[in-house]
Amino acid sequence: MKHRKAQRGKSQVEETGENKQMRRTLGCLTLCAMLYAPCFSASAQQPAKIPRIGLLSGTGDAKNPGAQVEAFRQGLRDRGYVDGKNLAIEYRYAEGKSERFPSLVTELVQLNIDVLVLTALPAILAAKQATKTIPIVISVNADPVAAGLVDSLARPGGNITGLTRLTRELGGKRLELLKETFPRVTRVGILWKPDSVALDLAYKEYESAARALKVQLQSFEVRSPNPDFEAAFQAAGKARVHAIIAISDILLSRHSKQIADLAIKQRLPTMHELVRYVDAGGLMSYGSNDAANYQRIAYFVDRILKGTKPADLPVEQPTKFEFVINLKTAKQIGVIIPPNVLAKADKVIK
Repeated sequence: MKHRKAQRGKSQVEETGENKQMRRTLGCLTLCAMLYAPCFSASAQQPAKIPRIGLLSGTGDAKNPGAQVEAFRQGLRDRGYVDGKNLAIEYRYAEGKSERFPSLVTELVQLNIDVLVLTALPAILAAKQATKTIPIVISVNADPVAAGLVDSLARPGGNITGLTRLTRELGGKRLELLKETFPRVTRVGILWKPDSVALDLAYKEYESAARALKVQLQSFEVRSPNPDFEAAFQAAGKARVHAIIAISDILLSRHSKQIADLAIKQRLPTMHELVRYVDAGGLMSYGSNDAANYQRIAYFVDRILKGTKPADLPVEQPTKFEFVINLKTAKQIGVIIPPNVLAKADKVIK
């Protein structure tokens, strides 16, 4: 019995020693875990890098970015991107002054952004010179191949892709619609800013169409940074032109309301390249859907952020064009839109 008690006592002592050793080991492990946990937690909570987009608008400003910028942001939201949450947008505004493009492009490039979004040809040309590596998504009036921006629509090559709005190729159709609406039109004034090759080509497009339709064109020029639209419309009135066509650029776009008001004052019908002019009070427009174009830019941004190279994204062309008529303006200038022309309209503003 004494031997058994001694054995049990010895076992209890040994077990107690083992327990102590185990407790020491567990204590060390617990301490290590406690020390490592804050490091792991900090690492796990480290915010992921969000992509940065550089957007250069030719017409808007910080207080009033414009409907086009909002359409682009809506396109991003439709694809799950929210500015300030999982995406950061760096905004720059030329405010209708094309001479500001080079410096604004340089600012954005130096920020080392992930994608650059541009919608004016002078800005795109400046960016093409400034960077060969940052992906550039464009929405441009001109033919991007003829302008030297991409190798071809199907295979852009380089770091530029996006959309062409085919605005410049539709001059003939606009003159046809103008003649169909007002058959007696024989003299048409062209309101424009002749300061680039692209705009010169646009004017020549209208000249070619005018010859075929036996319409005489007359040029009414405005210059930045202080365009005198009043003088241009006074000259148009003295020349007794029957209508005005405005060749769109960032300067005219920024003054679309003033242009509409002056045309109404002179009781002159106007034809425009973009619907935003008709929304501002112009009479008619024919071109691709402006809002849809800006929303579509987000598709290209999304693809690039997910790893697709710009060179592998074909440049898209619009498949549908809109004819828009402002009947409120027609009433103000005292003209009647024929029923057959109204029937062709995709949108009528009353």
